[in-house]
Amino acid sequence: MIIRVDAGLAGERADKIVAMLAEVSRSVARRLIETGAAQVDGSPVAPRDRLDVGAMVSIDLPATETLEPEEVAFEVRYEDADVAVVDKPSGIVVHPGTGVMGGTLAGGLLFRWPQIRGIGQENRWGIVHRLDRDTSGLLMVALTEAAYEGLTAAIAAHEVSRTYLALVQGGFALPGGTIDAPIGRDPRRPTRRVVRREGRPARTHYRRLAGWNDRGVSLLEVRLETGRTHQIRVHLESIGHPVIGDRVYGAPNPRMSSVERIWLHAVSLSFAHPVTGATIDVTAPLPSDLQSTLEELGSADVGGYPKNT
Repeated sequence: MIIRVDAGLAGERADKIVAMLAEVSRSVARRLIETGAAQVDGSPVAPRDRLDVGAMVSIDLPATETLEPEEVAFEVRYEDADVAVVDKPSGIVVHPGTGVMGGTLAGGLLFRWPQIRGIGQENRWGIVHRLDRDTSGLLMVALTEAAYEGLTAAIAAHEVSRTYLALVQGGFALPGGTIDAPIGRDPRRPTRRVVRREGRPARTHYRRLAGWNDRGVSLLEVRLETGRTHQIRVHLESIGHPVIGDRVYGAPNPRMSSVERIWLHAVSLSFAHPVTGATIDVTAPLPSDLQSTLEELGSADVGGYPKNT
């Protein structure tokens, strides 16, 4: 990859910038620089060198291993000859990345549908969008090349409806709203995203379903119009309502014993079938750990939500 240093990164150390751009740790970034795999303006640099605006950073990442099929737990919520929709459990990484090769959903998809090898991106065969490791819920999978092209085009055109349930900190004076704010990399923490003017356009719609004033939490239905990395988590944190259990974006466990991960679930998907054009609507039940949180909270002070959904 070759990337130009913008104003948000100018003045930072070379190893920090390489780590951010390549999405690797600082130690891996230093090795890339020291071995010459990462250079600036075509020449070697030292990890501690600070880079100027306009510097061209080139990174030659080592080849990844070949994805192999393996049994990975997930539920299939919809399937036909072209498309599948799966329900990803929390804790499973969607596809291989730096330091993670085995135990991914991608390997499990290849085990279930061997014919998807060669469809889409290498080692991400059939995958057209993703969820964070600790987020559970629905993902579309393309089983044919035609379906992959159709689904990726639909996502790019904002024609796929993706709805989540999120338990967040704080109460809401209004029943809903829209967060329209660009999202980009955090210049100081490479694995984090922030709302920043130089970021990519991002829009999130939310609606309050229930609120527990005594516990200081609210349950939201969240709909994505765009699909930036960590979009829901970043947008809700930016308005002072981070997702419960999210240690990266500022909402650790709020004294609820049932919360052991990010309280975020992709509950429904709606899209036009990429081959037939028929409308496909799929829902995923709330996982037992998230259901336990609602039971622990008890009756809501504002609104309500069916306990067995």
